[in-house]
Amino acid sequence: MFAIERRRTVPVRVGTVTIGGGAPLSIQSMTNTKTADTEATLGQIERLVRAGCELVRVAIPDEAAARSLGVLARQSPVPLIADIHFDARLAHLALEHGAAKIRVNPGNIGGKEKLRALALDAAARGAAIRIGVNAGSLEKSLLKKHGSATAEALVESALGYLQELEKISFNNVVISLKASDVVTTIAANRLFASKSDYPLHLGVTEAGTLAEGTIKAAVGIGTLLAEGIGDTLRVSLTADPVEEVKVARRILQALRLREFGPELISCPTCGRCEIDLVGLAEQVAGLLAEYRGNFKVAVMGCVVNGPGEAREADVGVTAGRKKGIIFRRGKVVKTVPQDKILEALRHELDELEKLSSGR
Repeated sequence: MFAIERRRTVPVRVGTVTIGGGAPLSIQSMTNTKTADTEATLGQIERLVRAGCELVRVAIPDEAAARSLGVLARQSPVPLIADIHFDARLAHLALEHGAAKIRVNPGNIGGKEKLRALALDAAARGAAIRIGVNAGSLEKSLLKKHGSATAEALVESALGYLQELEKISFNNVVISLKASDVVTTIAANRLFASKSDYPLHLGVTEAGTLAEGTIKAAVGIGTLLAEGIGDTLRVSLTADPVEEVKVARRILQALRLREFGPELISCPTCGRCEIDLVGLAEQVAGLLAEYRGNFKVAVMGCVVNGPGEAREADVGVTAGRKKGIIFRRGKVVKTVPQDKILEALRHELDELEKLSSGR
């Protein structure tokens, strides 16, 4: 079986999570609550973690938000990342109050001297820094040199800041190179990966709504991951942050880079369907949420896309004419009435769950 060979990168420690160095690809998201509202923010962090998030970023627009990290960091089940723009003083305050990593765009916090001072503070506290280079906030000198926010301009910016940190022997650094344009994002990350072994945080910034953003993330992030590039990721969506985590997990599972439980396979609808296939697939998806085993389940709407096309599935159903044919690995095991399909699938899934857990 083909396996993606991941790019070798240096490990960066962010609290209890390691980014790079061969560690599993970690999933990130960002809260959209007011960070100073610690009750609401902790509630959202807990929802994100239940969905599978492993690192959570919070916005730090002012002192109240920075100081609230003291409470948040103590109670959060995962490491917290402070998102800083324009005011380096807030980054130091966030470190003081427990941030495990600081995300900065050095181009808008006052330049290289302030970046070095921040790195020294982070080193003293055992924290990491993410240098976030975004196409929308690139240094004016680079925009003038390259004519626009090209992949080359983004990489030049990142490498320049890395050189400053290396002067003071700080290397607990993650890099992100993002644009709302998918092609630019892919090109920038490819170019950086060819020049450095620092870990990369993948994402397509300002990707859009749930539907559009999911497509951009799947294409942009998925392309890079398939090439072995990337060590952590955030899917940016104009949606509930929990949706970001769900999409990230699906991207990783589709590429076999991580496994998060059962995978649903279902055929597209067509004129041959004699059952509400969409409704059945949604019901099965809900059923699968109860299981943790890494197995594939197929839902097919007619004999054309039946056991033959879904033979790689561990278990499945071909539905039509008021009945369902239950099969395992492409072999028919029973035929049940339409109203017994879910019950029959549950029985098969229970057996698979027992096998996967070694019971």
